[in-house]
Amino acid sequence: MKYLYILTLAFIFSSCGNDKKKEATDNYVTNAVPKTPMEQSVSRGKEIYGELCVTCHMPNGKGVPGAFPPLNPSDWLMNKRKESIHAVKYGLKGKILVNGAVYNNVMLPLGIDDQEVADVMNYTIQTWNSGELVTAQEVKAVMK
Repeated sequence: MKYLYILTLAFIFSSCGNDKKKEATDNYVTNAVPKTPMEQSVSRGKEIYGELCVTCHMPNGKGVPGAFPPLNPSDWLMNKRKESIHAVKYGLKGKILVNGAVYNNVMLPLGIDDQEVADVMNYTIQTWNSGELVTAQEVKAVMK
């Protein structure tokens, strides 16, 4: 009986540290694998969207009918890439046609830099649409 007690204690003590070692190893492996530039940009863009865009375009990107156009999905976002970048970078005023509906409101400039514009564009495109990576260089080339 004494040996069974000792074996039980030995098992308990030997298994206690294994979870922490496995957790540390799992975290190291997860953190050691570099994310793609797209994944990094989308992650940053998600934060920007949550701070600056969610009020009008809603958490699900569906917008507000008649007031703020949807981004989920958005034919305007996908078919008018340069205009979309321009709107995020400089704001937008006037009529636009999105998914067959007219929107005529004002989007104020967000006051973010070219990389942040690219990041929030990549978030909206990759989350609710599909398209190529928007780069800071591409955003920089869009003039007022």
